[in-house]
Amino acid sequence: MAGMASVHREIVIDADPQHVWSAVRAVGEEHRLFAGVVVGSHRDGDHRVVTFASGAVVRELIVTLDDDRRRLVYTVVESPFDAVHHQASLEVAPAGDGRARCVWITDVVPDELAAPLGAVMDMGVEALRRTLTAPGGAAPAA
Repeated sequence: MAGMASVHREIVIDADPQHVWSAVRAVGEEHRLFAGVVVGSHRDGDHRVVTFASGAVVRELIVTLDDDRRRLVYTVVESPFDAVHHQASLEVAPAGDGRARCVWITDVVPDELAAPLGAVMDMGVEALRRTLTAPGGAAPAA
């Protein structure tokens, strides 16, 4: 049986935690939040469909959208990869001095997918930081 890997990324963003959470919770607007990594996204009921710059298209079920804990959980239900299981969470918390701490954890089977997913997550956290610290960065769509 293949093993499961957990890939963790944590960053501090120089932006108000509520502003960061408002952008993260805007399901279907990931192309704005992860500009350059994600080129298209939209909500489809309880799912979101994300198109990456590589051309890969992923369909994700939104499992949890918890405003009290500022926590988003999703599981990948369709992708071009051979994952048996792929679920992730992204949490936003205060980091002090008006900054936000984002913790993104992805669990995936088989564990051989950890390295390529980690590389995508690295690009994602840098895009997240860049977008949310830009003037007026990634305000949710009205």
